Amino acid sequence: MENRKHITGHDLIALGYRQGKWMKDALDFINANGLEGEDLSKYLEQFKQPDPIELHQKSVPFSINIKAENELEEVNVNSVVDTMNALMKTPTLVNGAIMPDACPTGPTGTIPVGGVAVAKNAIHPGMHSADICCSVMLTDFGKTDPKAVLDAAHSITHFGPSGRDRNTQFRFPMDLLAEIENNVFLNDQKCISAARSHLGTQGDGNHFLFIGTSKKTGNTMMVTHHGSRGFGANLYSKGMKVAEKFRRELSPDTLKQNAWIPFETEEGQQYWEALQIIRKWTKKNHEVLHDATLEKLGIDKENRFWNEHNFVFKDGDLFYHAKGATPLDAKFMPDITGPRLIPLNMSEPVLIVEGETTNSNLGFAPHGAGRNVSRTQHRKSKTGKFQEIFNEETQGLDVRFFSEEIDITELPSAYKNAETVRNQMEEFGLGKVIDEVMPYGCIMAGDWKKNAPWKKRRNRNNEKRNTK
Repeated sequence: MENRKHITGHDLIALGYRQGKWMKDALDFINANGLEGEDLSKYLEQFKQPDPIELHQKSVPFSINIKAENELEEVNVNSVVDTMNALMKTPTLVNGAIMPDACPTGPTGTIPVGGVAVAKNAIHPGMHSADICCSVMLTDFGKTDPKAVLDAAHSITHFGPSGRDRNTQFRFPMDLLAEIENNVFLNDQKCISAARSHLGTQGDGNHFLFIGTSKKTGNTMMVTHHGSRGFGANLYSKGMKVAEKFRRELSPDTLKQNAWIPFETEEGQQYWEALQIIRKWTKKNHEVLHDATLEKLGIDKENRFWNEHNFVFKDGDLFYHAKGATPLDAKFMPDITGPRLIPLNMSEPVLIVEGETTNSNLGFAPHGAGRNVSRTQHRKSKTGKFQEIFNEETQGLDVRFFSEEIDITELPSAYKNAETVRNQMEEFGLGKVIDEVMPYGCIMAGDWKKNAPWKKRRNRNNEKRNTK
């Protein structure tokens, strides 16, 4: 009997095949059937993988709609340009832009806040990040007293890391629940539970509920800023895992944070549908707070509009990943009902803007004022008493923290100069201001970690140990 060579994984790798889960079963079949020569080649054809998709040798050109006006800004702008240069080597990308509020986040090669990255037939979960569809909504309350609106909204809204308990949850739309249950990315108990309990919640960080008056009409307006909460974060986690699977198969040299899901795949179609469901939920998340405030005051709204600034927008086979960039072009928003909103900081107006698409703005504007330094750096730079700093920076405004603890990293000085952002919007053609919501007051989460339950338990335990 003829002796046949036992084929190993090293042999298949030497033939040009990449190691994977398929290899064990294939080797068992090959050796059990004594495949060799032409028979072996024919069998192995089914496992041939395309050559890895290489990174662009040079960064795809992108528009820089920002300039440094002092030394601190120069450090920030250089960091943003560096990270964009690395990002724009991602194989799927064909265009990009950065806005005047841009600031880096994460390791080099991660899309910055204030960045736009245009991919062909690909969705990059890391480029919309965990706070999917972070967005702003405005409701016009007519001539209602601003304090009355702020007080009513304060009694209704919910900030902090958790969701609402069963007694305070809003009624969940059954048609939206049906869509969630029909999507493979969203139909699990963790997602559905988050969707229910986080409806009508605003989270923490830079999210806010802002009350002001229109510079044009004098009407009182309420503006909320938040995203998809735990519901969206769950989708992001799943999306990154699926994208990583494709990255290993298609483009191992691509940075992990820039992995993508090919749109033409079943996973790509389902993920795109999941993003649209998250968008619907997030819009509803704003609406329930606005509607409940109107109901408490016994009035009807005079106007309402909204826009996201952290999402993926589709135009043909191009996917515009906006990480903190406001869509100007109506083609990006199927439900557009009015102009766009750009908040700056709690002591500055919320800008109401409209604008045209240009080659340099790609159909986008800034989403706010952005930061020149991180939260940690800003906190360290404020050596005075927090209360004194708060009083100085919020003078004349009714500013409230839901946790009743000041968050120094959300005061005006934590952000870029608002006038600089506005000037650069005009200089680079990033939207025209048609009205402003002049500030009266706002609510933010505040430093909820200071008195978090786990900290209280730790402090109690420390006190017990110290008394022994």
